[in-house]
Amino acid sequence: MMDGEEPVAVSSDWRVEERTGDAATLHRAWPTVAGDPGRRTVALCRVTATSVVLGSTQSEAVVDQARAEAAGITVARRSSGGGAVLVTPDDPVWVDIWVPAGDPLWNPAVDRAFDWLGEAWVAALARVGLSGTAAHRRGFVACTRWSTLVCFGGVGAGEVVTPDGRKVVGLAQRRNRDGAWFHGACVVRWDPVPLVGVLALEPAERQAAADGLAAAVAGAADLAVEQGVPAPDGPVIASALIDSLP
Repeated sequence: MMDGEEPVAVSSDWRVEERTGDAATLHRAWPTVAGDPGRRTVALCRVTATSVVLGSTQSEAVVDQARAEAAGITVARRSSGGGAVLVTPDDPVWVDIWVPAGDPLWNPAVDRAFDWLGEAWVAALARVGLSGTAAHRRGFVACTRWSTLVCFGGVGAGEVVTPDGRKVVGLAQRRNRDGAWFHGACVVRWDPVPLVGVLALEPAERQAAADGLAAAVAGAADLAVEQGVPAPDGPVIASALIDSLP
């Protein structure tokens, strides 16, 4: 077991644990799953330092290294696709899920594999009092012109959106012969400025990206304010997701 990895609960259906560490470590390995890939597993992930996580095909040149260093932000990479995501110790709520190949939740069709997970996130948000969200069922939609650069600038299969199309939960996956490793990120409070501020953009582009992304995403706490209900925090959202899993 790696440092920062603590078993939390074991049930007949899901093994649940907490994992803490830097973003690169959390994306690079999941020792529990590697040792026992035949069981459904959930990991509540918490980074120890703020990091920009790049998609598998993104160049590190999309980040302005000098600005990132000045802001105390590290750069990591995940093995799944998509754009950049800023992760901090408190936001977004990062939950990884492992489903073994052949499990009833396993779907060989990559674009449909998220269906059940998107619905679980919708149910979780309903549990914490947030109504009206839905899992996206069509193909990828570039809701801003920054969708190839920033993960939350577009909406893909299974991802959770508001009725007006703002993204709340982002999903990604990686697969091997043993199963599928799903990454889930639920924004709590959305502010694109810290992420956009360390990307390699001209000043005018940086402002345009911040403005465009501000309107494309809604955090769970942001929705709570809009709906006049108590704002959930990260642990509450994570617990609601676990309670909503099939």
